[in-house]
Amino acid sequence: MIEIDGIRLNGRLETFATIGATQKGGVNRQALTEGDRRARQLLAELAWTRGFSVFQDPMANLFIRRAGRDEGLPPLVIGSHLDSQPAGGRFDGALGTLSAFEVLESLEDAGIETERPVVVVAWTNEEGCRFAPGCMGSMAFSAGEIPGEWRKKLATDGAPLTDELTATIESLPRATMIPLGFPIHAYLEVHIEQGPSLEADNIPIGVVGGIQGTRWLDVTVTGQTAHAGTTGLAYRRDPLRALTAALSSLHETIMPSDPDARFTVGRISVEPGSVNAIPDVAHCTVDIRHPNPGRLDELEDLVAATITSQSERQRCLVAISRSFDMPPCTFSTDLQDAVERAAAAKGFNSVRMLSGAFHDALFVNRVAPAAMIFVPCRDGLSHNEEESVEPRHAVAGCQVLAQATLFLVR
Repeated sequence: MIEIDGIRLNGRLETFATIGATQKGGVNRQALTEGDRRARQLLAELAWTRGFSVFQDPMANLFIRRAGRDEGLPPLVIGSHLDSQPAGGRFDGALGTLSAFEVLESLEDAGIETERPVVVVAWTNEEGCRFAPGCMGSMAFSAGEIPGEWRKKLATDGAPLTDELTATIESLPRATMIPLGFPIHAYLEVHIEQGPSLEADNIPIGVVGGIQGTRWLDVTVTGQTAHAGTTGLAYRRDPLRALTAALSSLHETIMPSDPDARFTVGRISVEPGSVNAIPDVAHCTVDIRHPNPGRLDELEDLVAATITSQSERQRCLVAISRSFDMPPCTFSTDLQDAVERAAAAKGFNSVRMLSGAFHDALFVNRVAPAAMIFVPCRDGLSHNEEESVEPRHAVAGCQVLAQATLFLVR
């Protein structure tokens, strides 16, 4: 058994929340900004103070290593990310990273030798709000390279990705540089649920068995712009009318008929955007999610067929393309068992569940066994400045991570 210092953990969460703090109590610490660098610097300084080794790779992934008895064994990797949404909460990502570091410190405090090394990671750009796509750090780590097209990417504020990576890496000159990717034994990540189920069921620990698949679609419906006052119904080729009719049908069909499905329209726009003109073009994005890859195909077909049908009624043209395609993943059964045993050993009820959002664990799962530990967040609220986690739940997640770590490295 191992005990973590809950007061230290919650104090660290408060300290890191001051980096990029917003007036409403949240955090704006977007990837590869000065705030992100300050958080990385603070974590590295804490690591050096405890005598741990600090490394970073060309994607600015930050690693903190505690040696094991056999340094030739692949390490257990635990962690999450430190970057946030522009108006994000103080726990999304930071809870997992600081819980992992607390495990490292607790092992050190107790003088526990582990057979293999334990490495804490803070992945780069999990959120994907300043640079797209999200999970850049874990994606590049699992691929062993930075995709060539990323080198041309610009941030939402115009900053080149290559420049920001360089500045971030150079902000930690004491950290040892290593190549992208290395063999790992397994990966565990603590995260807030970002949903309401654990809180609603009064269960402190979610044992995450996988992540549902996600597809993003870009939709363009083209009609004909015309005068709003003089063009009768029979003469209109209104792309917005076609698009909104289709989306209304899809909203009423997909999620009500399938509780595992998710359907979201995040952006919608028209051109030319004049108050007294029928639009010429209507655009929208569609986010569909499901744990079953076959059902995901069906949902995409349904979206395309519904929008096409409504557009043909309005004598409009349709173009639909995928901008993102992430298959669902299943996490290691052995790691899920270890997390479940750890929760029981610490006296916490747990439940197996799927993640509706994607996380760095999804990409690490491609090169090593992975699993996640969820803790409740108030009202399921996340990506929001009002995001909140009870201190006892933060401690519970960290205790389970620590105990599972012992199971996996002794």
